[in-house]
Amino acid sequence: MIRAVALTGLVVGLMLMALWLSGGLTGIERWATDQQRAVQNAMAGALRALRSGQPGAVMSLLGLCFAYGVAHAVGPGHGKVIIGSYGFGAQVPLARLAGLSVASSLAQAGTAIALVWGGITVLDLGRETLTDLSEVVMVQVSTALVGMVGLWLAWRGVAMLRAQARADRHHHDHACGCGHAHGPTPSQVAQTRSLRDGLLVVAGIALRPCTGALFLLILTWRMDIFGMGILGAIAMGMGTAMVTVAVACLAVWARRGSFALLPDHGPWAVAARWLPGAMQMGAGALIAAISMAVLLASR
Repeated sequence: MIRAVALTGLVVGLMLMALWLSGGLTGIERWATDQQRAVQNAMAGALRALRSGQPGAVMSLLGLCFAYGVAHAVGPGHGKVIIGSYGFGAQVPLARLAGLSVASSLAQAGTAIALVWGGITVLDLGRETLTDLSEVVMVQVSTALVGMVGLWLAWRGVAMLRAQARADRHHHDHACGCGHAHGPTPSQVAQTRSLRDGLLVVAGIALRPCTGALFLLILTWRMDIFGMGILGAIAMGMGTAMVTVAVACLAVWARRGSFALLPDHGPWAVAARWLPGAMQMGAGALIAAISMAVLLASR
């Protein structure tokens, strides 16, 4: 029963990946874009109501911001690619991956806040310049950093495969007899996750702030209610986090399904030992390839 549930996760993940790569999710992405426009217009009305002191305007604005964050995350975005690929390829626990999802979304909101505040107060930039900075320069920097995350994962996957090869060779050849480990084991390589992993994942997502958050923050700055803009940007981040946490759950579910494909004993058990490294290398290569394609398309 447990194996069947795990395999279901892999099937669902593969189906969604196939739909995404074939353009089958275009309708959902278009719907998400339309919803973002509608919610953005409603936010402008909520801000006017807030400015005039209407009761319930604060909660209305924050609710709209949360809804915008959900719609933004449902649409096309690099955050889901990073969280999903990292969660599928790396042996990271679900709780830690969910924490990274929330931290990344909130850090993305923090980047928008810092960009607007610093751009206006320090650099005296206008709305168009701030938007161009976010949509051009920061997108390219963020995409390059995402590619680095992919290369790092792919390199570590290769290291795991090499460690497994050494372990298999040492297990097969008993001529040494020294009783010492000849290099790190695959499990030790897999456990080299550190703060560096988390920082790369968070930074890769956070460096590309949400345009809706920029719109809200610039508008609230002009209306002298920047504090509400900050709260709204955080609410957007929480809405985005709800979707990316769901992606994290699916990634871990699909990863467990991949391991359920192969038995723990018998001839296929050898292939099961090689699977973690292959998955991590493949996930990293996918992230790097997508990042390269995006960078080339933006030139």
